[in-house]
Amino acid sequence: MVDSLLGLLTPRQNWTILTGAGLSTGSGIPDYRDAKGAWKRASPVTLQEFMGSAAVRQRYWARSLIGWPVFRQARPNAAHHALAKLEGLGRIAQVITQNVDGLHQQAGSLQVVDLHGRLDAVVCMQCIDRSPRADWQSTLLQANPHWQVGNASAAPDGDADLEGVDFSAFTVPPCPHCGGIIKPDVVFYGENVPLARVRSAMESLERSDALLVVGSSLMVYSGLRFVHAAKSRGMPVAAINLGVTRADAELDIKLQMPCDEALTHLVTQMERRSVPFLN
Repeated sequence: MVDSLLGLLTPRQNWTILTGAGLSTGSGIPDYRDAKGAWKRASPVTLQEFMGSAAVRQRYWARSLIGWPVFRQARPNAAHHALAKLEGLGRIAQVITQNVDGLHQQAGSLQVVDLHGRLDAVVCMQCIDRSPRADWQSTLLQANPHWQVGNASAAPDGDADLEGVDFSAFTVPPCPHCGGIIKPDVVFYGENVPLARVRSAMESLERSDALLVVGSSLMVYSGLRFVHAAKSRGMPVAAINLGVTRADAELDIKLQMPCDEALTHLVTQMERRSVPFLN
């Protein structure tokens, strides 16, 4: 099957890559959906819930206080490194990622659009001041020195799965500059991706010759829109994903393989065949 993907991509010089949560599972970050596209856990908090309820914010940040250290320690896996290598060899014009972990950049990819933002920063929703998530972690710890929970498993968004816990005593400090609500600098469900970010990704896609989707079920429109845009331009679209995608009927090729295995094999085969790359 990788040979069929190689046959589709090789004649085309500039690829756009769209990545999702399935790419980072090999780095220890859980994904959201099962092979059928259904949620594996309760759906993520929406922007409206987060902004409208102090109790929701208490729950979110209490879970994040526990989950952030695990998320922060994640490192790129073979799939991230394979994509960085392909970019260095001149094949990948752009990576559009729906992930918020920054692992593409850690692996060495340079042309990356963080479609949904980055979890390593927080933003005040009133004065728009941005600061490192590590600093906010220290603030949360200082405000909640006695906060302790039992064993908790990591969740996809850098928080932790905590059940049966009373969050009412958890303190969420306000913005130190204006007293506003602090939110992770990521796009929540119910929140629009910044238009400038979408335009930048679309402009690069228009200069590409193929779209490869890696590790995404495409169940949310923020990613699916790029498949529709590629098809409207007559561009071939392939996917590497273990489960169903919302765009299965539109794909020219689909590989149901682990992302790291498929991408590593793709790089190996291209090198073995001495495929010429652009400088």
